[in-house]
Amino acid sequence: MEILKIIMLSLGSLVTLFILAKVMGDREMSELSMFDYISSITIGSIAAEMATSLEENFVQPLIAMVVYAIISFLISYLTCKSMHLRRFFEGRTIILYQSGQVYEKNLLKAKIDVNEFLSMCRVSGYFDLEEIHTAYLEPNGKLSILPTTKHRPVTPNDLNLNPEQEYPLANVIIDGHIIKENLQAAGKDEKWIEKQLNAKGVKELKDVILATCDISKQQLNVYIKLNQKVLDDIFQ
Repeated sequence: MEILKIIMLSLGSLVTLFILAKVMGDREMSELSMFDYISSITIGSIAAEMATSLEENFVQPLIAMVVYAIISFLISYLTCKSMHLRRFFEGRTIILYQSGQVYEKNLLKAKIDVNEFLSMCRVSGYFDLEEIHTAYLEPNGKLSILPTTKHRPVTPNDLNLNPEQEYPLANVIIDGHIIKENLQAAGKDEKWIEKQLNAKGVKELKDVILATCDISKQQLNVYIKLNQKVLDDIFQ
């Protein structure tokens, strides 16, 4: 009975966590503010305690989880309305480097040493500080870099080119099933799909693991399922 109770409480706490997470908002861990991060850890700890506790009273931890979720939701709402609260709970952007000058005091404020700063620059693709004009530490802990003009990527505008506007690709077939709403949004129908598949030599719809509709080029990109294992691993 105790094992069954733990299983039921675990499922209950998992469902509660999922519901509360949806209410609090869908954000990646890297985008959580410090308060959201603390609230998430606390709610998770309470849920784990509730799942493994053999005591009859599980209402109290459930109430505590809901209270934390409500507080987190209210603070998220208020920070959207008030810049002062947003700066207090989420922090500010900190400038770490600009025009050849490393701001040591700001590094200390951000609790980042020079080696860590250089590592963050390398992760962003910059191995030489001379290629960077300004580097900011965002409230979510990520580094934003503005490259110098001569080191930024060349754009079509720099070359006086006027390429056609590209559009997001619509997933119209996934795992052998046509996604009708996506197909309709792309302005196509199933007859067009059938014609495109025949032109590419695809006989069965179930053989397609993914097909995307390129609206700008008016074509279908098809990816076929492979039933064989690829044994070669170049990363071994």
